[in-house]
Amino acid sequence: MGFEYALVHLKYTIPPAAALTFLYRPLLTRIDIYRVAFLITIAVVSTIPWDSYLIRRKIWTYPPSVIVGPRLFSIPAEEIFFFVVQTYNTSLLYLLLSKPTFHSAYLVPPKAKVRSIKWCQGLGQVLLAACVLVGAYLIWRGNEGTYLGLILAWAGPFALLLWSLSSQLLVTLPITSTWAPILIPTVYLWIVDTLALRRGTWTIESGTKFGIHVWDGLEIEEAIFFLATNTLIVFGQVAFDHAVAIQLTLPRLYPHVSELPSPTHLIQALLASPAEYDEDRVEAISQAVKRLQEKSRSFYLASSTFSGRLRIDLILLYSFCRVADDLVDNAKSESAARDWIRKLTRYLDLTCASEEAKIRSKQPDAHRYSTVNFPESARSALHLLPTHLLSFGPLYDLLEGFKTDLGFHQQPGSLMRTFPIATSQDLERYAARVAGTVAELILELVFFHSSSSITDKRRGSLFRAGGNMGIALQYVNIARDIATDAAIGRVYLPTSWLKECGMVPQDVLEDPNHPKIDALRSRLLDKAFAVYDQARVAMAQLPSDARSPMRVAVESYMEIGRVLREKGYKVKQGKATVSKLRRFQVAWKVMHEE
Repeated sequence: MGFEYALVHLKYTIPPAAALTFLYRPLLTRIDIYRVAFLITIAVVSTIPWDSYLIRRKIWTYPPSVIVGPRLFSIPAEEIFFFVVQTYNTSLLYLLLSKPTFHSAYLVPPKAKVRSIKWCQGLGQVLLAACVLVGAYLIWRGNEGTYLGLILAWAGPFALLLWSLSSQLLVTLPITSTWAPILIPTVYLWIVDTLALRRGTWTIESGTKFGIHVWDGLEIEEAIFFLATNTLIVFGQVAFDHAVAIQLTLPRLYPHVSELPSPTHLIQALLASPAEYDEDRVEAISQAVKRLQEKSRSFYLASSTFSGRLRIDLILLYSFCRVADDLVDNAKSESAARDWIRKLTRYLDLTCASEEAKIRSKQPDAHRYSTVNFPESARSALHLLPTHLLSFGPLYDLLEGFKTDLGFHQQPGSLMRTFPIATSQDLERYAARVAGTVAELILELVFFHSSSSITDKRRGSLFRAGGNMGIALQYVNIARDIATDAAIGRVYLPTSWLKECGMVPQDVLEDPNHPKIDALRSRLLDKAFAVYDQARVAMAQLPSDARSPMRVAVESYMEIGRVLREKGYKVKQGKATVSKLRRFQVAWKVMHEE
C-alpha cells in the first residue's frame, strides 16, 4: 500500500481541476453539468474493459507500493479517478475556450469552402479507418507493437464515429474550440506522465512497446494515448454542441427543445440529413453573427453568456437593427435615406398586418415586398426578425430615431447646417428612440424565453428600467464617437451645452478634439452613469436565468465609458476601445458576483 499515485493527482490533476472550476463556475449552466457528467460516464464505461485487459495482460503494471489498494476489475482506484479527472479537465477547458463560439453559424459551410471541407472529411475518415486497421494488425502481430495496437484499435472506432457525425464543425470551428483544448492538456499530461514513469508510479512492460521516446522518459505509446484520449473528449464535446445547435437552430424540425436533451434526441439530431436543414436560416444566422462580431465586440462577448434560442433571437434582433441603421446611414443622399425609412416602415406595416387584412386589401406580403425593395444583403435580417415575439411600437420608434439622424443636413444654398439635438431633452428623446427601444425589445425576448413567471407590474417596471438603461448606453456611445460623428457632419452634444462653453456645433465639426470637448464628454458620461446607477437596481428583478447575461451585456458596454474616463485611453479608428482581456475580466467578475 502506498500513496505515490494518489500524490500524482494531488499535485498534477486536482489543482488544474480546481482552477478550471473556479474560472468557469460563473458560466456553468445545467446543460454544462449534464454534458460533462454524460461524457465522464461514457469515458469510464468505455475505458474500464480496455484498461482492465491491459493490466491483466501486464502491458502496464502498478507496483503495490504506489497505490492505495482498492481495485475494480484489476484497475486501481487512482486509475479510475484519472479517467474522471482527465475528462473533466479537458471538458472544462473546451467549454471555457469555446464559450464565445456560436455553433449555429457553422451548421452549413460557406459555399466557397464546400469542396475543401468535404475533402477534409473524407481524408479524416480514411486516416482514422487506417489507424483502426493498423491497430488490428499490430495486435495480431503481437510483440513490440501490442500496446500501440490496442490504443489504436480502441480509440480509432470512437474517433471515426465522432468524426463522421461532426466533421463539419470539427473542420470549420476556430482552433480555440478544437486544437487548443486537445493540445494544451495533452502536452501537460505528457509532462505528468514523464515524471510518473521516471518515479515508477506505473510501468510499461518491455516486449509490448517499441521503445521509441518522444523525449527522455516519454514513450511514444504514452504520447499517442494521451493525444488520442483528449481528442476523443473534445470530439465528444463538439458532437454534443453540434447536436444541440441543430435542434436550436431549426425550429421547423425541432419545435420544442428540452433544456437537457436526451442521448436519443442528440443522436437523432446528428443523424438528421443536412438536406433537411433550412439553409437560408442558417446562412442568415451566420451573417447576423458576423455583423455582431464586426460592429460590436462588447455585445458579441455578452451574447455568449446567453443560451438556447434566446441567444439566437437576440442576435437576429441586433442584425435587423444594424442593417436598418446601415441602410439609412450609408445612403447616398438624404432623400435616399428617407426612402429607406419609408420602406422599412412599410415592411413593418406588412409584417404586423393580419393575414385577413392582407387578403382584404390585396397587399403584398412582407417577404415579397422585401425581396423587391431591399438589397439581397439586407433581406435575411428582415425575414428572420422574430416579429412574432416582439411589439411593433418600439420598432417604429427606432425608425423615428433614424429620422433624427437625418436632421443633420446642410441647408440648400448655404454653408449652415441643421443640428436637431438642441437641448438635454432632445438628447434624451433621441437616445430613448434609438437605444431605449432596443432594450425593451431585448426584454420582450428575455421574458418570452424565460422559464420564470413575471407579473405584469414587475414586467412594466423592468421595461421602464430597461429603456433607461438603453439611454445610458447610448450616452456612452455618443461620448465615444464624438470625432467619428463629426466626420459625417453630426454633433449629438446638445447645442445648449456647447453654448455654455462658448462654442457652436460647427466648432465640433472643425475640431472634435478641442480641449473644451473633453469637459462636455465628461458631462455626458456623468449623465450616463447617473442614469445607469438608477436603472441597474432593477436588474436584480430580472428572471434568474437571464440576470447574469443581461448584466454582462450592460457592464461590457459601460466599461467603454469607464475607459473614456481614464487618462490616456487608447483610441482605435476614432473610438475608445476596451481590450479583449479587460472585456473578459468584466464579464467574469459580473457573473462571479451573482
